[in-house]
Amino acid sequence: MLELKNISYAVKDEQTGKKQTILKDVSLTFPDGAISVITGPNGSGKSTLIKILMGFVRPTSGSVLFNGEDVTALSVTERARKGFTIAFQQPVRFKGITVKDLLELACGRQLNTEGMCECLSSVGLCARNYIDRAVDGTLSGGELKRIELAMAIAKGGEVFLLDEPEAGIDLWSFEDLVKVFQKLHDKTVIIVSHQQRILETADQIVLFDHDKVITAGRKEEMFAALTSSAPLCWRSVKEG
Repeated sequence: MLELKNISYAVKDEQTGKKQTILKDVSLTFPDGAISVITGPNGSGKSTLIKILMGFVRPTSGSVLFNGEDVTALSVTERARKGFTIAFQQPVRFKGITVKDLLELACGRQLNTEGMCECLSSVGLCARNYIDRAVDGTLSGGELKRIELAMAIAKGGEVFLLDEPEAGIDLWSFEDLVKVFQKLHDKTVIIVSHQQRILETADQIVLFDHDKVITAGRKEEMFAALTSSAPLCWRSVKEG
């Protein structure tokens, strides 16, 4: 189980010199074997929370607990060793590294053609067309996004942190992406998303608001709140 206890995060505004609160006294539980989807307006702190969970950002106060252990001070590498896996909102480009190289680095072993196909086909890519491609500017943003998701699948782990994984995914592949999430249902999956179809896969929905109020509950309990704030919180698949 992954828990946040009284997490706050503030940064100094370079122009005014004043502290800007991004997250305030957040306490949440992300159950094992469940998909939790975080949604809400842009700028409300969703991506910052993902960075705190992965260890890229240290909270100003509060604790991150994983299976009862305080991991707040652990580095990204240490959390990865404990089973944390992340896919970013904006994928990273790697000059001189092929897709095959990245997938094998992610899983820590050599992959045969079947293994490559399994990882890449799950995100709508043909291994034959991509394994020897360099992860650089010759790939589109959507292709990079899919490759990053394939890396997360190849790495595996117990906690999957996915920041807007649908970005750059076309409608034809969207349902395949949803199926990937459903296959991870025995893990702790935390997704930041505005997409209604992804929200529908959730066991738990966490709703952020601009006034730092965060509410969480089972999907059935949260849909009324989401519907009332739909212009700010969610989009249909067609809207992108």
